Amino acid sequence: MSTRTRILEVAAELLAKSPNGDISTRAVCDAAQVGAPVLYRQFGDKEGLLSAVVDYGFDAYLATKRLREPGTDPIEDLRDGWDTHVAFALANPNLYRLMNSPSMRKPPASALESHRILTRDLERAAARGLLRISPELAAQMVMSANVGVALTLVSRPATFTDPDMSRRVRDAVHAAVFTPGAMYDQAPAVASAASDGSAAETPVAAARLGALLRRSPRSAVLTPAETALLSEWLERVANAPDAPVPAPASPHRAL
Repeated sequence: MSTRTRILEVAAELLAKSPNGDISTRAVCDAAQVGAPVLYRQFGDKEGLLSAVVDYGFDAYLATKRLREPGTDPIEDLRDGWDTHVAFALANPNLYRLMNSPSMRKPPASALESHRILTRDLERAAARGLLRISPELAAQMVMSANVGVALTLVSRPATFTDPDMSRRVRDAVHAAVFTPGAMYDQAPAVASAASDGSAAETPVAAARLGALLRRSPRSAVLTPAETALLSEWLERVANAPDAPVPAPASPHRAL
């Protein structure tokens, strides 16, 4: 085992047992049996150590997502992603709070990778016409709500006792970013959008076309500059704040 790995293992163990969610570099050095110069040479400073500890602890969770083959239903994959995110936070409260601490000046690499994986799944949904906004904006909405719920459950479990709270928030956020067909009937892409020629079709179509444009090989018809401009226009149309929100269809299905 390398010195760096030994320090990370010790630091992760101390963090998990810490009553206040903090650790000292001195305690880490003592437990790992290394001098302070060795620790600082490996990680730069305490924040560098803590950021590395987050990535080390979160790596096992991300490994399952890296290896996961996309399912046939991107909506179901996104539901599962939300639930496993919350489950990880509840199992690793100190690590999760540290990962999302405002005191961390630079986001851990694991947080950025988690956001990229979420955006990738939302791109799949958009390509099938299941998003009513752009994947990028949907990722911001879903991730902020997912992290908020997880932090709430970790920090104030005695106050938030509803066992279904995470699911309720998840479904409310998903209802805001997915088309009604995607939420309830999981209908084909075209059927999932409004089909009466109303303005509700426009943002869904723009989000879908934008996702397909990003997934397709570079077109010989458009220059790179034209492709970038078209993507910008489509994203603007997809995220128009005054876009009407279609009423949910078939709300009888329990999620």
